[in-house]
Amino acid sequence: MITMNRRDVLKGAAALAVAHNAWGAAAAGDLPHARPSREKRHFTSTAVEALIPRVQRQIADPALATIFANCFPNTLDTTVYPGSFEGKPDTYVVTGDIDAMWLRDSSAQVWPYLPLAKEDAKLRALLEGVIRRQARMILLDPYANAFVRNPADPPLPWAVHDRTMHIPGVGERKWEVDSLCYPIRLAHGYWQKTGDTSPFDATWKEAARTIVRTFRTQQRKQGKGPYSFQRVSAVPSDTLPLGGFGNPALPVGMIFSMFRPSDDACIYPLFIPSNLFAVLSLRQLAAIAGQVLQDTALAAEAELLAAEVEHALAQYGQTRHATFGAIWAYEVDGYGNALMMDDAGAPGLLNLPYLSCCPIGDPLYQRTRQFVLSQSDPYFFSGTAANGIGSPHTGLNKVWPIGIIYRALTTADDSEIRQCLRWLRDTTAGTGFMHESFDKDDATKFTRPWFAWANTLFGELVVRLAEEKPALLSAPLV
Repeated sequence: MITMNRRDVLKGAAALAVAHNAWGAAAAGDLPHARPSREKRHFTSTAVEALIPRVQRQIADPALATIFANCFPNTLDTTVYPGSFEGKPDTYVVTGDIDAMWLRDSSAQVWPYLPLAKEDAKLRALLEGVIRRQARMILLDPYANAFVRNPADPPLPWAVHDRTMHIPGVGERKWEVDSLCYPIRLAHGYWQKTGDTSPFDATWKEAARTIVRTFRTQQRKQGKGPYSFQRVSAVPSDTLPLGGFGNPALPVGMIFSMFRPSDDACIYPLFIPSNLFAVLSLRQLAAIAGQVLQDTALAAEAELLAAEVEHALAQYGQTRHATFGAIWAYEVDGYGNALMMDDAGAPGLLNLPYLSCCPIGDPLYQRTRQFVLSQSDPYFFSGTAANGIGSPHTGLNKVWPIGIIYRALTTADDSEIRQCLRWLRDTTAGTGFMHESFDKDDATKFTRPWFAWANTLFGELVVRLAEEKPALLSAPLV
């Protein structure tokens, strides 16, 4: 039997795209102001509402200003469910058109609001609620990537018959290293921006210990570990070979990741972007453990593991391209095999500086970036609508807006940023929102009409440009 998977559910997006085709003929300046009415918004932040018109006034292009006003508050408008648990803030965050909370997506969706949290107590409580819920989710199952709202709710439809451990409250159980990195990034960023240590209680501390323990286990030095996963599916990247443990790799010190941020299975289990992300995240965890939790043992354990993964990356994480020379591989197996490609999801190779995994000017990153944004990358697509990175998850010739956004966020070249803004402005298919992907030659053929991560990330880009490169926004975008 072929079980329903995520792609089956997302076919609905293609049908919605047809409904939006009429918008495709609209001029860029005719984009709709498409926020929900005030009474239908899930959450309103006074700081966010004040920021939107301030930034809009800096934007000369009317379409870009409209898209920003639609996109930046989209996570708060449509995807957050604030509440309380045991008298503390608790926030459930859906991805958009999928009613589940991904550890990765929820962290990325609310990240752009961190700089505003110090001046907005309600927003600060909402973010604290995300951090607290994520800690409980990790304790529920550190190998899960997505969780449902309540333990009594069923798993996601395509995960019901997965051959893995089934735990109430888990939406899908695809083991991805970045799923445990993102909550650390969010918690550390929250602490740095607000100075608030309220979320770092006994539950968060135990979740931190669980993260370190899970990473250690998935170095697979003592065997395969407890995690396995198989799914009956016509899509090979939805399942794992060899009894659900994935393809073989040498235990060289890196952390095995069975799935990518796209939720597609890794070909080689040593996934380089997530291991680079893990090094950073473990050091952020060590800082919280040492300075907030006063747990020197946990801090030392996290730092030791970070150093070990970093050393393994230096030894095994690079490959050599005939044109670009030494670059980061996308995946390796420790036996000498390497996959050369990139995926628009984060962590990926293009967005490493955005995640603070390396400086933009790092020579190794720059060579890797040149490869990623060239025809040598099998998932870089050039078309009449836009050029950009896609993903095996959505098939060939589909450009991902988040890939274009990360491109703009990882360059100091004004002309490159301006080109990215034009592509983003002109590929919403008249909806005024970002999508998961669109056809490189026809932006009206898109997937996921409601994808909050891409929307909020676009808002983050515009806010950053308003602060760092205001002249780019104030000049006509032609």
